[in-house]
Amino acid sequence: MRLLLIRHGETALNAARILQPPDTPLSERGLAQAAALARRLAGEPIAALWSSDLPRAWQTAVAIASGRAIRAEPLLQERNFGDWRGQPYDSLAFDPLAALEAPPGGESAQAFDERIARAWAQAEAAAAELPGALALVTHGLVIRRLFETGIVRLEAAPLPARIGNTSLTVVEGRPLRASLVDCTAHLDAARADDPQALSGG
Repeated sequence: MRLLLIRHGETALNAARILQPPDTPLSERGLAQAAALARRLAGEPIAALWSSDLPRAWQTAVAIASGRAIRAEPLLQERNFGDWRGQPYDSLAFDPLAALEAPPGGESAQAFDERIARAWAQAEAAAAELPGALALVTHGLVIRRLFETGIVRLEAAPLPARIGNTSLTVVEGRPLRASLVDCTAHLDAARADDPQALSGG
């Protein structure tokens, strides 16, 4: 069993460290990152491709689809930050990514964790029946919380401080373990993940 966890490419609001509205698309740099990831995955036996239906994830999935059908999966969406969306992260007097309460019009940390647990249970069941890998295109906080809640276990290395744009995490075996975490080796200097960009939100 093999699952590929993929974070979407960069957006202009990632780079500007702004909590993103749901309709945020990839930037030109993000599209170039997605194309680089597609080249990396060209030889990967991907049997199914699921994606968050938010544009930044969906555009990334289209780049790597290579004619495959894409299943839109709302359970893979980023946490809904409600009325906090559109706010500069660094202007807030608290860390919205770590907030437990639900923002006005948004989603609590508990509701978010329960949602991604459901997404992972469905993905794991599907992957067990596939002849190749199941690729999941999603968001930074989704990937981070899969590890932080213990739903997905790290093989050895610690969880990185941030999840990079178009990073690849490979979860495989029985029991499932992450054999590769947050890898952006497919990005050259011109497309490299910006370490100052917001990873989540």
